Amino acid sequence: MSALTDKAIVKKELLYDVAGSDKYQVNNKHDDKYSPLPCSKIIQRAEELVGQEVLYKLTSENCEHFVNELRYGVARSDQVRDVIIAASVAGMGLAAMSLIGVMFSRNKRQKQ
Repeated sequence: MSALTDKAIVKKELLYDVAGSDKYQVNNKHDDKYSPLPCSKIIQRAEELVGQEVLYKLTSENCEHFVNELRYGVARSDQVRDVIIAASVAGMGLAAMSLIGVMFSRNKRQKQ
C-alpha cells in the first residue's frame, strides 16, 4: 500500500514482523481524553476488518485514524493535526514577513 493510493487491505500481522528491528512504541495517549473500548470489542472490530478493503487518505483516513477508531471509536490523527498547525504557523509567518517587506519598501520609496 502506498500513500498515493486511496484504498488499503487490512492485514493481521505481528507488530514485530511489521517493525522488524526498528524501535517501536505502543501509545495509548488518548486514554485520558477518551474511554478505550473493551479489549474484546477492539479485537472483534479489528478481526472483522481483516481482509477488507478500506479507504485510505493520508489526511483523513490514515493508519492513526484507523487504530484510534478501533480503540476509542473516534477517528483522529495527531500527526495530521500537527502538520496542519505547523503549515498554518509557517503560512502566517510568511504572510507577516511579506507584509513587513511591503511596509519597508513603501517607507523607502516615500523617503526618496
